[in-house]
Amino acid sequence: MRLTAAPLVLLEAGLIIAWSSGFIGARLAADASSVFLVLFWRFVIVALLLAPLLWRAVRRGLTVRSLLLQTLLGIFAMFGYLAPGVKAIELGVPAGTAALVSALQPLATAALVGPVLHEQVDRRQWLGLALGLGGVLLAVGGALGHAPIWAYGLSAISTTSLVTATLLAKKVPDSTPLPPSLAIQSLATAILFAPLALWDGGILPDLDLGFAAAVAWFIVFATVGGYGLYWLCLRRTTATRVGSLIYLTPPVTMIWAWAMFGEPLTLMSMAGFAICLIGVAFTHGFGSRTRQPQHEAPARQSCAGGVVRPPPAPGAPR
Repeated sequence: MRLTAAPLVLLEAGLIIAWSSGFIGARLAADASSVFLVLFWRFVIVALLLAPLLWRAVRRGLTVRSLLLQTLLGIFAMFGYLAPGVKAIELGVPAGTAALVSALQPLATAALVGPVLHEQVDRRQWLGLALGLGGVLLAVGGALGHAPIWAYGLSAISTTSLVTATLLAKKVPDSTPLPPSLAIQSLATAILFAPLALWDGGILPDLDLGFAAAVAWFIVFATVGGYGLYWLCLRRTTATRVGSLIYLTPPVTMIWAWAMFGEPLTLMSMAGFAICLIGVAFTHGFGSRTRQPQHEAPARQSCAGGVVRPPPAPGAPR
């Protein structure tokens, strides 16, 4: 079965798992000389792996408009989301607080889909979004920490950047297939991460197993899995419905951490997870009946990467 023909609920489940994997990638990258170095090589390798498919798309008539759109999506959804979010945590913003700021993304998206995309958000969806935010608050918590005030602004910039990418991708139709779209986005992101990696110590990769494992994890789960499914789900349904799935990523990350690293699961976190599930169920009860934009033909769509006719990590940066 082709990925584009898979039931939407399966794609959404995959998105939740893959988007949550970013936290685990960050944990695996903790011993690297620079997290910016890991992120730089993550996107360099993705761009190189997908370069033949990008070249084929160019030969088949990839337009300048599509190239510019995918570049902007890479700048906002990848670099703009990750760079300030990672730096905020490095400056002392607690991961839980960063996750809570990121959890504002579904509400911000829902508030803007009306004036920007002309999508209707029902009262039941608003209730679901509010429940989801409450569930994240209960599950993750969050302290103020000792970071400078402006560092919290970086977390807000990270969330705003993802919202911008989501609305842009939904607003501007494009039929570029997923692989060349991810190639363009990754190339643009790698170029922007290069000076940060140089500033943080150098651009040459660390030749050790831990570095390779972190980069491979980010490539397979967070980039191809997370971003690929995020764009694909956004093409299939509304921005509000897809955004609501972000509420489930911090609790699912806790399950990842429990299974892989033995981190404890608390009753409060499980209660928060249950509330998140209820909130997402409320949101999807209406989202599943929302009409798709008229320019989409679900039965005949090709995969679109980063375009919707956008959103989704690491809650915290992935």
